[in-house]
Amino acid sequence: MAYRSFEDLDVWKRGFRIAVRIYEVLKDCRDYGLKDQMTRSAVSIASNISKGAERDSLAEYIRFLHIAKGSAAELRTQVYIAQQIGVISHEIKNELIKELKIISSMLHALIKSLKLKSFIKTCQKLLS
Repeated sequence: MAYRSFEDLDVWKRGFRIAVRIYEVLKDCRDYGLKDQMTRSAVSIASNISKGAERDSLAEYIRFLHIAKGSAAELRTQVYIAQQIGVISHEIKNELIKELKIISSMLHALIKSLKLKSFIKTCQKLLS
């Protein structure tokens, strides 16, 4: 199936689901500063994937994917902190970290693929 929209991307679907999961996990959290940071980071992952996909520039798409990857790393750090201070359990921390590492890996692969596509386009232009 060919790509039609960012909603077709598995990495966007996973980013969307982790944002929802973070909201679920933190619904009763009274540490509003940490809760705000974590929900913002989580929402940023899927948001930047979609924002980049809708740009007309491959370079901008790649830039927004890098931002999404940075947000995933930021959220991983916040998950470690949340577990350490007792906001989330060790089991939930492990679940979230595992998923965030998968998302980061998927974003890395997509970025690499798009960079290769960009390189090929550049070479084709030079040869024509």
